[in-house]
Amino acid sequence: MENTHNPTIDFYIRQTWHKISRLYNQQASEHGSTISIAYILLIIDKDGTPSTQLGPRMGMEPTSLSRTLKTMEENGLIYRKVDGVDKRKVLILLTEHGISMRKLSKKVVMDFNEKLEAKIPKSKLKTYFEVMEKIDQIAGEELNGIK
Repeated sequence: MENTHNPTIDFYIRQTWHKISRLYNQQASEHGSTISIAYILLIIDKDGTPSTQLGPRMGMEPTSLSRTLKTMEENGLIYRKVDGVDKRKVLILLTEHGISMRKLSKKVVMDFNEKLEAKIPKSKLKTYFEVMEKIDQIAGEELNGIK
């Protein structure tokens, strides 16, 4: 990546994520899905996940999440169920179709990760994860300082 300017750290994160996102969206669209739907499929627990936990785990705004969940329900990927213990809690569960799409999503992610692991030495990946964890921590501290 050559640039006449001195790019910032976040520039590289954003540029790389944009490419990965396009790759995943391209593959998801071949199956009538999106990256957001695929990630939601991947984070829904076998026994269901409260809808209130999905937004923070996805980093999505409530309005976008609600729209995406509605689409997923309309497409037969998920269904909602009131929690047996806490009637205020609504669980999101996968349908059979949702489970098969989850398997497909997982395969796409795992295949890409295997390609990365085959081309990047473990020691460099270890350093990458340490750096990304630190960046995440600092970004979180900055967010909390704003509030």
